Amino acid sequence: MTDKRPNIIMIMSDDLGYECIGVNGGTSYATPRLDEMAANGMRFDEGHVLPLCTPTRVALMTGKHNFRNYIGFGLIAPNEVTFGHLFSDAGYNTCISGKWQLYSYNPPDEMPEMRNKGQKIEDAGFDEFCVWHAHQTEDKGSRYKDPIIYQNGKYRDDTDGKYGDDEFCNYIIDFIDRKKDDDNPFFVYWPMALTHKPHEPSPDSPEFADFDPPTNKTRGGRTWAELEDGAFADDPRFYKDMVEYHDKVIGRLLDYLAEQGLSEDTLVIYTGDNGSPHDVCSMYHQHNEICGGKGKTNDRGTHVPLIVQQPGTVPAGSVNDDLIDVTDFLPTMLEAAGVDTPDGYVIDGESFYPQLNGEEGNPKDWIFFHFEPMSARNAARCIRFVRDRNWKLYETGELYDMNSDLDEELPIYESQDGEKSAAARAKLKPIFAEMVA
Repeated sequence: MTDKRPNIIMIMSDDLGYECIGVNGGTSYATPRLDEMAANGMRFDEGHVLPLCTPTRVALMTGKHNFRNYIGFGLIAPNEVTFGHLFSDAGYNTCISGKWQLYSYNPPDEMPEMRNKGQKIEDAGFDEFCVWHAHQTEDKGSRYKDPIIYQNGKYRDDTDGKYGDDEFCNYIIDFIDRKKDDDNPFFVYWPMALTHKPHEPSPDSPEFADFDPPTNKTRGGRTWAELEDGAFADDPRFYKDMVEYHDKVIGRLLDYLAEQGLSEDTLVIYTGDNGSPHDVCSMYHQHNEICGGKGKTNDRGTHVPLIVQQPGTVPAGSVNDDLIDVTDFLPTMLEAAGVDTPDGYVIDGESFYPQLNGEEGNPKDWIFFHFEPMSARNAARCIRFVRDRNWKLYETGELYDMNSDLDEELPIYESQDGEKSAAARAKLKPIFAEMVA
């Protein structure tokens, strides 16, 4: 280790739940590189996020619960200060490479008043960017084969036959290669395209070479609904290939860090943005089948993998069962970097950086969730819940026993409380007023 502030890489997979990773007990997919990352670092058993991508990403980048700054699905407020701004202002070389989708999600005929309401990638605080879905939804195109990539102010014209996350990883490696000898450290955010729908062949799939990805109308291609008979559609059978390829491409970045002697100087955090897709069922410990819970507020929607690596700092092969929620990542990274937040900047999360150093830290006794679903596509509604290790309470009064009812099939209402559930309710119910105050 050197006295230089650590480099930081934040990796977030898309639509991949806790049960998909081998080291977590998943047996449907081979994830040797993430398993190796856990062997070299710390695996967290209780990492939780919001059940959909935008709410999670907004909370991740700002350290705030969504009741403070959520303006709609596919949007981040145009004046929001992100970790791109914070790390750039702190002297870090900053880069985002991957999925953006936070500027203008709505198609022209669906709540047009919400178009152009988000934050442009140019304004998100990063020195460099290489992203998919930078602008209008109808212009987003493919994120996988022949990807539409907007890089540092221009659309690329060299992506035919290439693959989205390969290109995002390539850009990250090129960025680090240019910055690794700089006096200032780097901060990289990789919001992966994988493993989100459409479920398509990966470069390791036999079908990849002959696959013609549908694009979008404005770029002369076809929509999914217009695919001809015999063409590949969104097929869950490709989810396995996508999970395994996402593991492979993450491994390529970890190999690069090791080859360049950067592993000990770089804090790498890997997590997911929500549970797996609902049309994918995965085996867990060989005998339990878990079907994806994306969009659901039970554990299948919120429970995601969380692995952190920094050899020489993070104890190798360690497992931590502290409750972690998505607002905790930003304060953890800021503490690792020795960066103070600006005056008046609110962070709801708590740093778990002491735990990464092998210390006890200050583990949370409970975690709070404020979840607003799709907004434009569903009637906007707020769902709030709080949980500790044993119980989960919704603001509307339903209480669940997390030791016997993870799928939340047996709600306990106040009129049904026994001694234990009454004590749990008395503990958790005041948190709602405390949080939103």
